[in-house]
Amino acid sequence: MEQLIKDLKLQIKNALNLEELSLEEFDENAPLFGDEGIGLDSIDILEIIVLLEKEYGIRLANPKEGKAIFQSVKTIAEYVQANRKK
Repeated sequence: MEQLIKDLKLQIKNALNLEELSLEEFDENAPLFGDEGIGLDSIDILEIIVLLEKEYGIRLANPKEGKAIFQSVKTIAEYVQANRKK
């Protein structure tokens, strides 16, 4: 799980061009939305959805699950681990 979290942080940082955010500062428990977190918006989440599909073969079957899945990098990693195509 630790390696998956590191990989996701790097992939998200690169996909969203978050050059000002170092990987050390990229807390896997920090909220992805809002002022106290990374501050992503809905367009950023669409890019992450594409990344998950491309890198891990994951399709978001139920859009209502999105809010729970995209709370933090850790919640994304947990979802990937449970749903990735082997």
